[in-house]
This record gives sequence, C-alpha cells and structure tokens, in this order.
Amino acid sequence: MLFGSDRDFTLLTKINRELLKDIVEQEVLYYKLSLEDTEINIYGESLSKIFYTPAKVNCLITRGDQVVDIDDFGPDLGREASFAFLREDLVDIQVVPEVGDIVLWHEDYYEVDTVRENQLFLGRDNSYNLTDYGSQFGRSISIIVDCHLTRGDKVGISEIV
Repeated sequence: MLFGSDRDFTLLTKINRELLKDIVEQEVLYYKLSLEDTEINIYGESLSKIFYTPAKVNCLITRGDQVVDIDDFGPDLGREASFAFLREDLVDIQVVPEVGDIVLWHEDYYEVDTVRENQLFLGRDNSYNLTDYGSQFGRSISIIVDCHLTRGDKVGISEIV
C-alpha cells in the first residue's frame, strides 16, 4: 500500500486542525449529557438533565433558515444546524457525541438529533476490513451532528453571572 498510511492521515489531520482553528475560527461549546446523573421516570423521560462541564471545540457549521411556528402559545423560533467536528479533536477531549447532547453557538442551544460518522480516509474503515490492510490504513475523519434549536430553559443550562 503506497498511500493512506498513518503519516498521511496525521498530515491531513494537522492541516484540517490548522484550517479550523486559524482560518474558519468557528468555536462552539459542547455539553455532554451525563446519563448516570440524570434522573428519569418510568418512561425513560427526564424533566431536568445533568451535563458535564462544556468543552470548547472548533468546527464547521451549516445552519438552516430561521422558521417561525405560530401556535396557541404564540410564536416559536426554530432552526436546524449541522456541526462538523474533526474526529481526532473529539478523541483528544474525550467526547463521544450522542443524541441529547447540547451545542452552544451564538448564545443559542442546539440539541443533537443524529450523529453521522461516514467520512472515511481513502474510503476505508480500519475497524471493518474484509481485506487485511492492517490497522494503519483508513480511518474516520469527521463526526457530524445534526441539531435543532431548543430553548435554554428547556435545557436547564444557565450561566451564573
């Protein structure tokens, strides 16, 4: 195998980190849901959620348009957004994205609906190979979380001033 080794992947990761940190400069706070500390009822629901201390992460953001929904309770603002993280950045801060986590961006809270991890270096997944390329060939590059805008009071995260 000529291309696609660990050295090539490390170079790709270094370039992408520099791009995200120094050029794109989009930072978010990622709140990881603590399932062990969150009390649930018999239906698996919780009125209040407990989150770990947020981690600051660089990412690419794709946001949808604002949508205003008017119902019996008045207008409600909604928006969908996707946050693309380098997988290695999340590994470094020991965060595994899951449904229910919260992303804080521009003082808005986005709840994670789906987690996608389908961008592979050279199209190979070293954790599942029918041909034995060895563990050094192929890796996951990014993790993308699709989110919806949620209210801060619903999330229960408040900043102490």
